Amino acid sequence: MWLVTGATGHVGNVLVRKLLERGEKVRALILPGESRESISGLNIEAFEGDILNLDAVFESMRGVRGIFHLAGVISIMPGANPFVRKVNVDGTKNILQAALKSGIRKLIYTSSIHAIQRVENGVINETVPYDMDNPYGAYDRSKAEATLDVLHAAHSGLEAVVACPTGVIGPYDFRGSMMGAVIHDAATARPTLYVDGAYDFVDVRDVADGLIAAAENGKRGESYILSGQKITVRYMLETVREITGRNFFQMKIPFDLAKFASLFTPMYYQLSNTTPRFTPYSLEVLQSNSNISHAKATHELGYSPRSLYESIKDTVKWFLERRK
Repeated sequence: MWLVTGATGHVGNVLVRKLLERGEKVRALILPGESRESISGLNIEAFEGDILNLDAVFESMRGVRGIFHLAGVISIMPGANPFVRKVNVDGTKNILQAALKSGIRKLIYTSSIHAIQRVENGVINETVPYDMDNPYGAYDRSKAEATLDVLHAAHSGLEAVVACPTGVIGPYDFRGSMMGAVIHDAATARPTLYVDGAYDFVDVRDVADGLIAAAENGKRGESYILSGQKITVRYMLETVREITGRNFFQMKIPFDLAKFASLFTPMYYQLSNTTPRFTPYSLEVLQSNSNISHAKATHELGYSPRSLYESIKDTVKWFLERRK
């Protein structure tokens, strides 16, 4: 049996589906009070608990042979965020402590490309170090710190492997990720604002396959980047328009104007409790170097991501069918 933390998230619920398709048994560690819509009807063992509760973490590992640790908090908001660090770092420490003491054979940790040091030029690959002092966001720093803890545990004997996805898109996006919300709005012909920029996006199903491949063929203490293809936001919107055949209002916001507005948008997102889009962090990402290589994962894991056109098409289809 595999334990999956963060099983109700976008990558998590798709990973659970992939494991079940392979005939694996799955125990999902689910936060108390968390919506289970994304895994509703799946033949899993649900275990209610919090990764910040060490006793619950120990109990969740009884009888499992391996762990996919995905639970965490994503934030693109500016400023320090103690809760992000607490969940992403302290929660991971609990997972590692319990895994080592419970004799767990394998742990696959889902880190993030944002945990890796920013590189202005050239190709980003696994030789670039993790950066605990990353100045761009609390999330980045927390994932870097947690990743280094995982690698330290690997050197201490835990069969731990790290996977670093890029920007994840794809179907089964029940919570509406940032880019998922962009695709959804375009698919439903809502007016859409965007800025110039590009990033590397990857299909959630390919990330899930990559995590399973890391469990099967990944080397202890190694990291694998699970990237896809670099595309512009404009390309994504035009692809949605082509797929649906529906025109919708699009307006490109000058980058300098968006950057100025982003000084004030975080307060709006907090007050309105809506999914953040334009923040200093998100704008920085769209302007950053996103020449990212998955050559190592391809060579060692057999990782082979699909075309993003297929990903966008399937995402649009999923969102539209869910509205019926």
